[in-house]
Amino acid sequence: MIPLHHYLVVGGVLFALGMVGFLARRNLIILFLSAEMMLQGVAINLVAFARFRGNLQGQAFTLFILTVAACEAGVALALVLMLYRSRRSLDVSLWQDLREAHQPPTLDEEPLPPAPSEEPMPKLTPAGHEPQHREETTHV
Repeated sequence: MIPLHHYLVVGGVLFALGMVGFLARRNLIILFLSAEMMLQGVAINLVAFARFRGNLQGQAFTLFILTVAACEAGVALALVLMLYRSRRSLDVSLWQDLREAHQPPTLDEEPLPPAPSEEPMPKLTPAGHEPQHREETTHV
């Protein structure tokens, strides 16, 4: 049987890696993946304690954590799609307009690189002659 502290170390490492990823990155997808990693680290610890104590309370609470994680994934997908459609980037610093009116804007230590200019789509020349259109008459 594997001792309890092995499970706790794995859960603690998952939580720590998730926290480092959440605090160090600005990409919205990485932020939500890091939050998921932290939730999974907590879930491993709850299941380990439940098995060690011989009751099912930790495992039942883990089901609630998994439900919250699934809801968070749905909200994350909606936020990622909304941000990418409106700003064409997944950088969370672009959400400055969502702050409250009395809050000063957050300034980045290193500015974002300039956005690449969008090149116009190529225009294809028509192949062949365009047919003449006939006016349709309606008979009443």
